[in-house]
Amino acid sequence: MDDTTQKAEGGSPAALVALTGVNKHFGDLHVLKDIDLSVRRGEVVVVIGPSGSGKSTLCRAINRLETIDSGTIELDGHQLPEEGKALARLRADVGMVFQSFNLFAHKTILENVTLGPIKVKGMKSAEAKELAMSLLERVGIESQAGKMPAQLSGGQQQRVAIARALAMQPKVMLFDEPTSALDPEMINEVLDVMVGLAKDGMTMIVVTHEMGFARKAADRVVFMADGQIVEEAEPEEFFTNPRSERAQEFLSKILTH
Repeated sequence: MDDTTQKAEGGSPAALVALTGVNKHFGDLHVLKDIDLSVRRGEVVVVIGPSGSGKSTLCRAINRLETIDSGTIELDGHQLPEEGKALARLRADVGMVFQSFNLFAHKTILENVTLGPIKVKGMKSAEAKELAMSLLERVGIESQAGKMPAQLSGGQQQRVAIARALAMQPKVMLFDEPTSALDPEMINEVLDVMVGLAKDGMTMIVVTHEMGFARKAADRVVFMADGQIVEEAEPEEFFTNPRSERAQEFLSKILTH
């Protein structure tokens, strides 16, 4: 093993994801402002905040779906590569689940999940199928393996998307508002899968409006507003005693409904 997988000083796990001084502009709009954030191996960090605060851009920057203007992002001790094969390898280490499910409509559920391991990792078909079926079972939809995406509910499709990301055996999973496109009754079936992943020790960065999930599964809540990290704390501390006025205002609006 290389030194990046060893423990940091003091016996705590070394940061698996580390952002230092990250800035991002869209034209004149400064969407990420000097972001410093480190996520330890096995940690679940939930990012919350008002719309337009930079949460999704932060998530997308971590696997270079968005480039950054300045600063550094490291994964497991290595700076994010610019492009080419090294970037493809990085993306295999960073699983991503979006608001929309982005499944291949013309492929079965099983084919959707096996495609990445076979094409990117060179896994043999039989091995990829075995892995895919175990992951579909893990997310509770192994009986749907032969169906097409259009035959599944939104909640089921999102669980396929999670299984597909897990099939690459990533080091960290990014979730960008994974339940925001779902009908209310389907939200919990996806959140339950995510809670299970958290309990299994998967490193996760989750952008979400689901405060119940943040309370139940997060090790740390990061609150963003206006492109900045305003405060971060353990869930109970954040929800019961937010320090910043901006967080107090945000919580007063969402927790009273």
